Amino acid sequence: MTPQQIETLFTGPGGYAFARWGRPIAPVIFGIDSDSLDVVKAAIEAVVLASGHRMTELDPELGANLMVFFLRDWSELAAVDNLDRMLPGLPALVERLSAADASQFRTFRFDEAGTIKAAFVFLRMSGSLAEQPAADLGLEQAVKCMLAWAPDAFAETTPLVRAEGGDAAMLAPDYVNLLAAAYEPAMPGAAADPSHALRLYARMSLKAPPQG
Repeated sequence: MTPQQIETLFTGPGGYAFARWGRPIAPVIFGIDSDSLDVVKAAIEAVVLASGHRMTELDPELGANLMVFFLRDWSELAAVDNLDRMLPGLPALVERLSAADASQFRTFRFDEAGTIKAAFVFLRMSGSLAEQPAADLGLEQAVKCMLAWAPDAFAETTPLVRAEGGDAAMLAPDYVNLLAAAYEPAMPGAAADPSHALRLYARMSLKAPPQG
């Protein structure tokens, strides 16, 4: 992964914008059976730990700060208690997602320092998304929640790879190193200068295993 590729991952319409979580992650997951729930939670925990970050049972301010909703149709969001309080403009959002035939949507809330304090993930389980194994889905969504990526960061790529001849997916080494670099204590929790991508690259180079 080059510095330019890293910069692209965090560059959206408003320019470069990087943010990581500023507090331990307290996830809650709705809409799946208990077996899948355990698998998805384990995948989230694995990604959080690989990043060098922490999980917790309860956020002192919000209770749960990472909310993941599995849905069959976007109209189901209207029935979620108090969701309109957490997501202003919910009816318009539902209409927009339905019109776009979207399969997933993520949105973040940030603290005064610019770091992530909450994330909401909505997954409409249809098409290819519904065919994904729970472990793969959990890993991929966990990666997408760990940092405030650019809107199209994963439009043409995935953070997962499969070992040759293997069925189980795993995080691509570049993304393992990128997440670990992003959560280095010496790195800023939020950044708006593209030179930050060079710092991430330098940290990744230190963590990458030697070749040969």
